Amino acid sequence: MAPLNPDSTSKPNPTKSRSYSNNNNDGNAGKKHSSGPGRGKPGTAPGPTASAKKQSVTPEAQSIGIGDRIVVTIKRIGINGEGVGYYKRKAVFIDGALPDEVVKATVTKSEPTYLLAELTEIEKRSPDRQTPPCPVYDRCGGCQLQHLAYPAQLRAKEELIRESFHRYTGTAPEALPLRPIAGMDDPWGYRNKAQLQVGNVDGHVLTGLYSPGTHKLVDISGCPVQHPAINSVVEHVKKLLHELRIPIYHERTRKGIVRTVVARAGTESGEVQLTFITAADHIPQQEALVRLIREALPQVTTIAQNVNKGVAPLVFGDKTTVLWGKERLDETLGSVRFSLSPRAFFQLNPSQTVKLYDAVKEAAALTGDELVVDAYCGTGTIGLWLAPQAREVRGIEAVPEAIEDARDNARASGAANAQFFVGRAERLLPEWVQRGVRPDVVVVDPPRTGCERPLLDAVALAKPARLVYVSCNPSTLAKDCQVLFGHGYRLEWIQPVDMFPHTSHVECAVLLKWAGTKK
Repeated sequence: MAPLNPDSTSKPNPTKSRSYSNNNNDGNAGKKHSSGPGRGKPGTAPGPTASAKKQSVTPEAQSIGIGDRIVVTIKRIGINGEGVGYYKRKAVFIDGALPDEVVKATVTKSEPTYLLAELTEIEKRSPDRQTPPCPVYDRCGGCQLQHLAYPAQLRAKEELIRESFHRYTGTAPEALPLRPIAGMDDPWGYRNKAQLQVGNVDGHVLTGLYSPGTHKLVDISGCPVQHPAINSVVEHVKKLLHELRIPIYHERTRKGIVRTVVARAGTESGEVQLTFITAADHIPQQEALVRLIREALPQVTTIAQNVNKGVAPLVFGDKTTVLWGKERLDETLGSVRFSLSPRAFFQLNPSQTVKLYDAVKEAAALTGDELVVDAYCGTGTIGLWLAPQAREVRGIEAVPEAIEDARDNARASGAANAQFFVGRAERLLPEWVQRGVRPDVVVVDPPRTGCERPLLDAVALAKPARLVYVSCNPSTLAKDCQVLFGHGYRLEWIQPVDMFPHTSHVECAVLLKWAGTKK
């Protein structure tokens, strides 16, 4: 039986919809793509579930309107980092509120089954509440949980997984085979890539993020979750753009040149790959800009330009030119080597990625005789992590540029048993099965929207003994698991990993085994 109240995933279009965990895994080639439609808006959750829509709401609750003041006890953290409570049987979502707090709030939106409200006063304060160390935390929107002590963040993320499986599979929270979440000893300075909008405000060049729900740019110099090398490079580049009077792009007028600055740091080497995304083919003062960067920032080993003349929200355009330095940035995960072009996707928290991929390796339980299919392979990171223990690895990805990177990474790592194919997994996998090629292990690592139903059906047709699901959204993970249960799979365990501390996001590696029966 479904619980009485809708779960936290039912909040649509949250105020803080941007999250650091997606901000820099933008758009175009080289990121982990779906084999079908795009990811949708980062950080957003589906609208009220069907069961939530059927909940009984009291007449008093129906009459609550915008501007009404309410008192709410917060029960948990929602999927977007908001506090979730209930008022007269209606779910209430309040940004900035924490579990076990009693708060006063003003209603900003009233719908039949839920309310959005703005926090106005804390009557009972959580012992886990802390002062965020970032001075622009409340305006940036990149993080959602800096006001919550880190151990409590980890507990909240475990609870989010339990709630999602309870809601979408009916599994009792105490019965869920959930392992303790793998957190970080030092949850700061972990992001190895920044992708920052450039703006000109009152004659000063800024680099940062748009404040949620607005086009007001918030400068995030010295961001505490970014790698220190990135902060240093971006701060100096900002000064050079100002001193050289290089025109900054203005979205409304569509005039100017520099739109975005992207900086990626090599965690082992300390080298920085710097890319300017521009609205024109030529950067004024380009030679001077390159020379001054080289003189002041010896850690920068690549200076590149990507041209994006379009008005679509995609950050990168199709044309990338290296203005000076190395074509690629060398990076490693464990013993696997990667060579990253400016547009290539790579995990943003390498130390936690190793924990996640080790959980994937444990779930795959390879002996050297298995065929592994990585159905959303991206640039091949997971497949190459498993290749030394597998007989053969086949990666599938819809984006040709990502497959090129995957093949290059395989060569760099000496993974001769790894092959990568351009296409849709829901098409290629059944074709291979028809030719008698059946995988022993299938790995899926889909976007936040989860796996498409045709892919789940294709996996069911292939019947791999082990299915390893890597998820960045507990709600879509639970929904997909419910489908897989109907195809004869059983859930063995879930290993959460905190890839993005201080955000509301949580990654999971999940092992499902073929049970030999099918409903």
